[in-house]
Amino acid sequence: MIARVHTVAFQGVEARPVEVQCAVAPGLPAFSVVGLPDKAVSEARDRVRSAFSSMSIALPSKRITINLSPADLPKEGSHFDLPIALALMAALEIIPMDMAAETIALGELSLDGTLVPVLGALPAAMTAAELGKTLICPASSGAEAAWVGAATVYGAASLHAVVQHFIGQSPIAPALPGEADFDPASKDLRDVKGQERAKRALEIAAAGRHHFLMVGTPGSGKSMLAARLPSILPPLTPAEALETSMVHSLCGLIKEGGISRARPFREPHHTASMAAIVGGGRRAQPGEISLAHNGVLFLDELPEFARAVLETLRQPIEAGEVMVARANAHVKYPSRFLLAAAANPCKCGYLADPGRACSRAPVCGEDYLGRISGPLMDRFDLRVDVPPVVFTDLNLPPSAEGSHEAEIRVAAAREIQAARYKAHPGIRQNADAEGTLLEEAAAPDTESRDLLLKAAERFGLTARGYHRVLRVARTIADLEGARNMRRPHVAEALSYRLAGWSA
Repeated sequence: MIARVHTVAFQGVEARPVEVQCAVAPGLPAFSVVGLPDKAVSEARDRVRSAFSSMSIALPSKRITINLSPADLPKEGSHFDLPIALALMAALEIIPMDMAAETIALGELSLDGTLVPVLGALPAAMTAAELGKTLICPASSGAEAAWVGAATVYGAASLHAVVQHFIGQSPIAPALPGEADFDPASKDLRDVKGQERAKRALEIAAAGRHHFLMVGTPGSGKSMLAARLPSILPPLTPAEALETSMVHSLCGLIKEGGISRARPFREPHHTASMAAIVGGGRRAQPGEISLAHNGVLFLDELPEFARAVLETLRQPIEAGEVMVARANAHVKYPSRFLLAAAANPCKCGYLADPGRACSRAPVCGEDYLGRISGPLMDRFDLRVDVPPVVFTDLNLPPSAEGSHEAEIRVAAAREIQAARYKAHPGIRQNADAEGTLLEEAAAPDTESRDLLLKAAERFGLTARGYHRVLRVARTIADLEGARNMRRPHVAEALSYRLAGWSA
């Protein structure tokens, strides 16, 4: 008789079903695990044996074989401990086989039988809901998994508690979802003195999810502005929060089972490797672009990033997802983020100041910003010159408008876009629209279209640049609540597109 329990193997944010089969047969005493297990899965034998010993359960002097099916799918992680233990208990008739077969289990066992929290409880609960099975996981992972309301989740503290649940001695109560957390950003746009044009660009970028680049001298406030971008973004919708948390669950970033409604803000250092930014490594883990899904990815000192790393951003920016390809795995992660970047105008940072610029000016500026390739530069919808702030402006009173007022306008513009693209799955903001849909959404009048065509011819806009100007102009119109796009909207969009760099 073969006992069966189900678990999952992770491929990106997808949790693929795995059947754990256990056979106890006569022969030389042995305990083997087959089905492409990694080192952590193979070591489960010793953890299971010790956990059984702590419960005074003796393994029979027979040949125990655990098969992880499908056998050609790589199995990685310590979460296979609990399903292996349950399959063995079912084979030994300690727990009912039929109940075990309807269960998806994941959890790491300590030597005394307690369950240790594992990564990926949320994607595992999604798979359990799709298959119509119950999920058993460590108690500390239960609140996270319970967010998937379609699946019944039981959080257990130990293997002994799981056994008592199966035999009916002490049923475990279904886990409840953790608190939905939304902490308003503590940094406010009101703290920024001056830089009104940059603030306006920030608001447009937030409203339509447009990528933007700030170039200015050191200390002009580029990083300060970017750090306040989350304060004007609306909270994640329930669907977006679940998408984002699926990725964060794989990296152990969900705290105490609570799903955050705040949009992610990731700011990797310019020394970050390609695997850290895009994803990869030994287990093809998600990178910063996926951890910033539905949020903001801020790259400070953009030209200092390795060129190969920057070039890998081009495809995820367009597709909204990234394929991490390795010899033994092809893993897809979502990566729909708002790219915010900052750079100095040259290596010394004072290109426009004759008294402080280096002797190589203006060639040094061309060389420095030339590290950003033309195709990548073409993907920035908004390009903003951030001039130095006069020190006397620092004594001025705070601006009358802060992040709260900007957030209200951004939220209203995003609601307009949500209604506009309601019939088009996968398109949420103007930055996602393209082709005929973009032309219909933009609805430019004759004057605005003539201005755009003349600018495209005069400045040599690429086809991508032309459409990105349309998207930005549509967002500017949405911020005003205008139904049709007019000439001033296009003019402002062009001013950001042509701000000191080639189109």
